[in-house]
Amino acid sequence: MTGLLPLLDEYLATRRAFGTRLVEDERLLRSFLAFLAQRQLARITTQLALQWASEPSRTQLAYQARRLRSVRAFARYAHAADARHEVPPAGLLPAQPRRATPYIYSDKQIAGLVAAARQLRGSTPLRAATHSTLLALLAVTGMRSSEPLRLNRDDVDLLSGVLTVRNTKFGAFRCLPVDQSTCEALQAYALLRDSTCPLPATRAFFLSDRGTRITQGNLERIFRKLSKQVGLRDPSASCGPRLHDMRHSFAVGTLLRWYREGRDVEQRLPRLATYLGHVQVSDTYWYLTATPELLQLAARRLPA
Repeated sequence: MTGLLPLLDEYLATRRAFGTRLVEDERLLRSFLAFLAQRQLARITTQLALQWASEPSRTQLAYQARRLRSVRAFARYAHAADARHEVPPAGLLPAQPRRATPYIYSDKQIAGLVAAARQLRGSTPLRAATHSTLLALLAVTGMRSSEPLRLNRDDVDLLSGVLTVRNTKFGAFRCLPVDQSTCEALQAYALLRDSTCPLPATRAFFLSDRGTRITQGNLERIFRKLSKQVGLRDPSASCGPRLHDMRHSFAVGTLLRWYREGRDVEQRLPRLATYLGHVQVSDTYWYLTATPELLQLAARRLPA
């Protein structure tokens, strides 16, 4: 029987050759293979896949179904190499994913987070400048939290006021025009960054105070610390408003502004979808139901 680890490496390389990133899938599948190895098993069966997928019993069924889908996709590949590997049938855990209720930040709350980030201590002033600028950029662009972290210096055109976002969620790229005030803030950050760290270890636009690229985990940790500091989370809370809710707040705020200004929202929704990097405009339509006020404004536009 062909070893599962080599098969997994082949599977990931093959899928990635077609442009998929599979970051979460790789993590899940390596966890599944470790689950098999602990039991000294080398064959995928439906029973084992279902047992592993259901193992985190306190998680939502949608997440368990996500785990099983990852195994099922890999099992099809493994079955082609060795028919003794079973492919779990579809629908064993038919839970539908449920969107988290977005938290909509007020302008005052965002200003509080940015102000608190400016007070962060580090070995250089760069730590505070990096995180305050990152939070402000997320608030005014609605970017996914990972996207500004991947920006390189060549991706930030401050003369034209355009950010080039590469390696997005779906492997594509898009160009984001930004306001002149945003360009000025980014320019001020770049001047401080270059004077503080003239020889960085990376071409990343945003740097840590060690001259390295900021990681997603580091940004999330800093955000949780700041959100507790400004009262958005209780000091002992393990959950609360998320960094990703900055994106929701941007989308909802944009739609609310269009409605209040009397704009043709139906016509403008595809533009917002493109700006946010949504593959399907239906993902953007979801924001129409995100808050009661927005839902009421949308309902008033319906034909009598």
